[in-house]
Amino acid sequence: MSAESPVSRPDVVNDGPASGDPQSPRPRRRRGRRRGRRRGKGGAPQQNAQNTASSPTAKPTAEQGGTAETESGPKPSDLVKPQRGREAGTPAAMPQTRRRTPGNAAAGTKQTAHQTPNGQRLRTVRETSAGGLVLTNLDEPYDQLKAVLIGRIDRRGRMMWSLPKGHIETGETAEQTAIREISEETGITGSVVAPLGKIDYWFVSEGRRIHKTVHHFLLRYTGGALSDADYEVSAVAWVPLTELPRRLTYSDERRLARTAEAVIAELRNDPVRLARSEAEANRTEPNDYEKAAAARNQRRNEPPTAKPRRRRRRPRRGGAAARTDGAT
Repeated sequence: MSAESPVSRPDVVNDGPASGDPQSPRPRRRRGRRRGRRRGKGGAPQQNAQNTASSPTAKPTAEQGGTAETESGPKPSDLVKPQRGREAGTPAAMPQTRRRTPGNAAAGTKQTAHQTPNGQRLRTVRETSAGGLVLTNLDEPYDQLKAVLIGRIDRRGRMMWSLPKGHIETGETAEQTAIREISEETGITGSVVAPLGKIDYWFVSEGRRIHKTVHHFLLRYTGGALSDADYEVSAVAWVPLTELPRRLTYSDERRLARTAEAVIAELRNDPVRLARSEAEANRTEPNDYEKAAAARNQRRNEPPTAKPRRRRRRPRRGGAAARTDGAT
């Protein structure tokens, strides 16, 4: 059994190695010249790992009972900034819908929202549409109200139920566009009662990155019969208003259907407000926003104009010296 060193005993005072003690450690002598400290790229000396560990300000490692940290710095989750509060019912509070482009999953290629598989940057296009929720009769009991929905079959063969809508054309107001598009896609005619709100989302289609804004209105049924003659529509149906949150495919439209419930209740309780809202919806002249939206929709299918590239003129190497030599 080896003798216990006095250094490891806290009750023994170490006065240094005694002379002639064979068990006392001898100081080691360094041979050769003392090498200077290594310096990093910035010129600052690199600290030794032993000195760093013995420093009182050094963080404990995983072996010493502390938390292990990588040398690259803090975790990525610590750098995430908290999102600001978003008001309910605004376009910023609604999630951005991104639809997959065909062939990405099958081919296994990585494609971002800004580039094509060939590495070319996608063209960004803004579109503005209008549509709405057509109800049978506002005077009926709430559990008997029905709304018109359209169905489209996606690439996977699934039926996608949504509200009818379409692009704003030149000379139209948003309300007029909603009435026309609903009549073309469903065969049902109606009159606008009140606005419900707008939804905006992004998706990629035909090699373009599209930012679409849709204005929705609440409409009252005035006539017509269900028809799926439109080439963009696969099915048309009257759906009970209480089943819309389960039938609609997109979450933002389901949220809009819940908003419609509160709007219907307010209009029923205030007939004066209902009459004023219907009178304000009968606009015939588009405003500046609707004119600009119609112009954007008209340009959406036009090929992009190629911008001329400015060629920078580089200075000639040694131009001043060459002119001086030529002059002499």
